[in-house]
Amino acid sequence: MLVQRLGAPSDFDPLLDRVRDARVVMIGEATHGSYDYYRLREQLTRRLIAEQGFDFVAVEGDWPDCDRVHRSVVGAPDGPADPLVALERFERWPTWMWANAEVARFCRWLRAWNLERPEGERAGFHGLDVYSLWESMQAIFDYLGEEDPASLEAAQEAYRCFEPYGKRPEEYGMASRFVSARCEEEVVRLLARTREQATADGPDRFSAWQNAEVVAGAERYYRAMVGGGPESWNVRDVHMADTLDRLLDRYGPGSRGIVWAHNTHVGDARATDMAADGMVNIGQLGRERHGPDAVALIGFGSWHGSVIAAPRWGSPAEKMVVPPAREGSVEHRLHELMPDRAVLVFGGDDQPEWVTGEADHRAIGVVYDPSFESWGNYVPTRLGERYDAFIWCDETTALHPLPACVTPGEMETYPAGV
Repeated sequence: MLVQRLGAPSDFDPLLDRVRDARVVMIGEATHGSYDYYRLREQLTRRLIAEQGFDFVAVEGDWPDCDRVHRSVVGAPDGPADPLVALERFERWPTWMWANAEVARFCRWLRAWNLERPEGERAGFHGLDVYSLWESMQAIFDYLGEEDPASLEAAQEAYRCFEPYGKRPEEYGMASRFVSARCEEEVVRLLARTREQATADGPDRFSAWQNAEVVAGAERYYRAMVGGGPESWNVRDVHMADTLDRLLDRYGPGSRGIVWAHNTHVGDARATDMAADGMVNIGQLGRERHGPDAVALIGFGSWHGSVIAAPRWGSPAEKMVVPPAREGSVEHRLHELMPDRAVLVFGGDDQPEWVTGEADHRAIGVVYDPSFESWGNYVPTRLGERYDAFIWCDETTALHPLPACVTPGEMETYPAGV
């Protein structure tokens, strides 16, 4: 194991050496609302793109919203000149995950970097998630109306199937448990049609196909969610892993991608109690599909600080105090052993017991109650198996959300808010 104190972007050199041959680098976060995680992740991502030629960033966000950001950062004719404009259009709660000053700064850098290069060499920005049922449906309508009116009927049939449930797809999921209310057949027809159209070249065709995949994934997700348990989690993470693979295929042979998502998605589920509950995640799926040498998983953690989160699902975001991590946890051990900021690169025969053994590892979602620290908010973890590397920040501060017009989110994710 190697430990490097962090003070400047150049201190990531040992980590960059570790991931040099990886096709996919997944970079986590222990919260969705800490400035320090976003800032350090940005510094590392800049170097991966500029020095190692990574082709895109794929985030735990919706495809349509992120596609507007993508069009801005690659300089597409219909993309806004400032990525901030695209980020300010994020409306789905929790908007602060991506509509924040830290992501805006990275996207402005990415656009400036891209515009100095030919179109075919520009790095993209994409969404992996499954929630955008209605937005993806509308994007399909817009595309087919201009490019393939003959296929519009299949999209309209799928839309009419969901329409009785308004824009509350969880009500569709509930109804599908008791009556024949499933829209699965119409969605499958729509997906098959758009897949056929996507065989031709062009970013708009690929985006239409991905939106159809989102609609299909969302239909499965909302059906599974009302049943509770891990099935909806698995539907979501398999969808994100499939989207990542489609992006790698889209960017071509030898392409390389960076993933931004919560530790709970990035860190290999097999090194946690998630596996016993029947859950998988994109870190595990990435290692299984591409091989452990081709996928590097990087986690984050901290001892205490502040965070942007909400006390309950759908409520306004607040700046909250993150208390010191509980005794015996990963964070407690690192607080005692590490400098204020450090990067740990795992591997070799000299790994200490606290890396190979199991300990509780804090996970804060968009919903957070600091008073639960005594019994919740932690995932039992074998740190050196869950991640290939770990970035430590003893103290974190809250990130800086952009002003946003928030629309209600769907049913709460399982586990809560990650």
